[in-house]
Amino acid sequence: MKKIINNPDLVVEDMLKGMVAAHPQYIKKLENADVIVRANLNAYEKVALVSGGGSGHEPAHGGYVGKGMLDAAVAGAVFTSPTPDQVYEAIKATDSGKGVLLIIKNYTGDIMNFEMAKEMAEMEGINVNAVVVNDDVAVENSTYTAGRRGIAGTIFVHKIAGAKAETGASLDEVTAVAEKVIANVRSMGMAISSCIVPAAGKPNFTLGEEEMEIGMGIHGEPGTHREKIKSSDEIAEHLVNKILGDSPLNKGEEVAVMVNGLASTPLMELYIVNKKVSEILEEKGIKIHKTFVGEFITSLEMAGFSITILKLDSELKELLDATADTPAFKSI
Repeated sequence: MKKIINNPDLVVEDMLKGMVAAHPQYIKKLENADVIVRANLNAYEKVALVSGGGSGHEPAHGGYVGKGMLDAAVAGAVFTSPTPDQVYEAIKATDSGKGVLLIIKNYTGDIMNFEMAKEMAEMEGINVNAVVVNDDVAVENSTYTAGRRGIAGTIFVHKIAGAKAETGASLDEVTAVAEKVIANVRSMGMAISSCIVPAAGKPNFTLGEEEMEIGMGIHGEPGTHREKIKSSDEIAEHLVNKILGDSPLNKGEEVAVMVNGLASTPLMELYIVNKKVSEILEEKGIKIHKTFVGEFITSLEMAGFSITILKLDSELKELLDATADTPAFKSI
């Protein structure tokens, strides 16, 4: 195993310290928990957004703490759900009296621990709502989930719900727009190589030299099938067709597109994928309002990518375009 780390048991602690050192104008770490919060946290009286999960998916989720997106991100151990106590500390730290929205990816441990933290906070009189992101169309149930997994579509939930919160909207209004994004966003991914969890020291699955897995999850969960690797255009067409088969779009409708790298896929290749995605949507008469290409939610050093398509209406489009300024996402 080759990794540029110090101690496998300290990777999250070291990462969070380095993240804060790099972006002190945006974020700080809570003293009593592995939680990243906005640097000027107490300057806002608005609905707070809290998300998070296991580490290893950077820039998610700490990279999205800042204006127009999250108020806190809770960092569990690598590929491991944060504890209820950690989430509870994030809720307490961010609540300004307007309530807190938890944005949870659909993984069994995340749901259980975030829900426990929600109950703890409510016992303290804090108003907390929660939404669950389940955008992955690849498989209905997987290693860590009952139902669909939450993957890169989560970033659109952060962005749009965060923009709504910045307007001074109520907790119920912010929750409603988050649920609208979840209802209209779909994703699917693939992988051509595994990743190595630092504490394990070995790949968590293996693929043949010319093999790929379609529908792979961001923790290495099995997808729909393995086959010989195909061209970028063929892979993109398969993924887009699966997405559109699950959430059909009509001619003239508008979408946002995200082509997300899992960490070891060159930007060159992501743009090649996006070329085909844009061609398919253009052929179908679907208008692309905005495209995002890059690494938004990764899987350590896994090679592969996912495609996300979000159906837009006037409200979602306006909120997607609203100002955001965070370490990993800027739209000003």
